[in-house]
Amino acid sequence: MTAQSLPSRAEALALVHEYTASDSLRKHMLTVEAVMRAYAEHFGEDPERWGLAGLIHDFDYERFPNAAHSPTEEHPSSGVRILRERGWPEDILQAILGHAAYCNVPRETLMARTLFAVDELSGLVTATALVKPSKSVHDVEASSVKKKMKDKGFARGVSREDVLTGVKELGVELEPHIQFVIDAMRRSADAIGLAGTSAAAPATRDTTGEPAV
Repeated sequence: MTAQSLPSRAEALALVHEYTASDSLRKHMLTVEAVMRAYAEHFGEDPERWGLAGLIHDFDYERFPNAAHSPTEEHPSSGVRILRERGWPEDILQAILGHAAYCNVPRETLMARTLFAVDELSGLVTATALVKPSKSVHDVEASSVKKKMKDKGFARGVSREDVLTGVKELGVELEPHIQFVIDAMRRSADAIGLAGTSAAAPATRDTTGEPAV
């Protein structure tokens, strides 16, 4: 792979599985991939490129946890070094570094700002879905996620500050942004494990065009 070529999704997914054992973390990366693809289409950008940034952004999180108190020895810097050695494009690497505020890497591209804006928020939407009886993202509304944001005891690991900073940097309003993330997650509900009981198969129709009973 040359420095400017784009790795395949299969290559990225293989790295995710090699470095990440946690099913929930894998699903988080699939979630961010789905939202990044949706935003790329919305902004007229390359969904494949943006999707890869979302898919791979946390692949090193388990192997290099944030316990070393040294940004150069932990996630995501360690992962970026691995990706750089494999020839991943620099714009994706800079976006990955930018999603961790402590790396102090400016988010200069729209892709970097979007990754930062959707990462924490997608975790909050997931947490909101999982406390629903159906455990389905189809039952999550933007207003309920916004309400959960104000509850500091809910999903404590989600940085509300990062969510709000991401919204500001992306230049969007909070509630429409939340709804956009929810909608993108709904389209990938099966893959991210949030289809729940609400993603029922559509009713079959008889030859008259009426729903079968």
